[in-house]
Amino acid sequence: MTTHPKGGRARMKPSTILFDVNETLSDMSPMAERFIEAGAPADLAKLWFATLLRDGFALTAAGDNGAFADIGAEALRGLFAGMELARGREAAVEHVMAGLAGLGLHEDVPDGVKALKAAGYRLTTLSNGSTQLAENLLSSAGLRESFERLLSVEDAQSWKPGKAAYEYAASACGAGTDELLLVAVHPWDIHGAARAGLGTAWINRPGGQYPAYFQAPDYTVSGLDELAAALA
Repeated sequence: MTTHPKGGRARMKPSTILFDVNETLSDMSPMAERFIEAGAPADLAKLWFATLLRDGFALTAAGDNGAFADIGAEALRGLFAGMELARGREAAVEHVMAGLAGLGLHEDVPDGVKALKAAGYRLTTLSNGSTQLAENLLSSAGLRESFERLLSVEDAQSWKPGKAAYEYAASACGAGTDELLLVAVHPWDIHGAARAGLGTAWINRPGGQYPAYFQAPDYTVSGLDELAAALA
């Protein structure tokens, strides 16, 4: 499914496409196996990631900027407290966190990246996680050379969806916010980028409903491999 802008903002064609990394490019489903190996329920993986994001957003709202890995590890310690694990709690935390470095891409990503690069767009990542995770992810897939730069909010004043994160990306790319298009699976990221003046493209792989309380995306696609055609 691909939908195009309708009845909303008139936008110039973007020069640079920003990609969220966690869940947008990376397939995080293998993290469930990491929890099982640690002796915890598989469905705790989703709760952990939601907790990580919640606390990162709370720090941002309070004017702080916490490190993704530090928040993730501490959230795990809280979730694992009092639980009978297959290994010591700290070893379990380390085992789960190490899984982030070994994730692969969603199957629609390689063709999507290649098509967008061939269409002449400048490609950049903007993650609430570290640049090293993005480096590992893209390098292992042979796509690192398609990206001009890898950006992290660790170098910005706030996490996404704070406005400062998107303004930092625009400055790093030497572009105005209206020249950028953010691609993400997270509606909260789409909303934040739209509020900061960026164009937006929502990847809706599961075919879910977009929350009405967030600003609607300019484009909706079911896979990244549809985006170049939607932008043409």
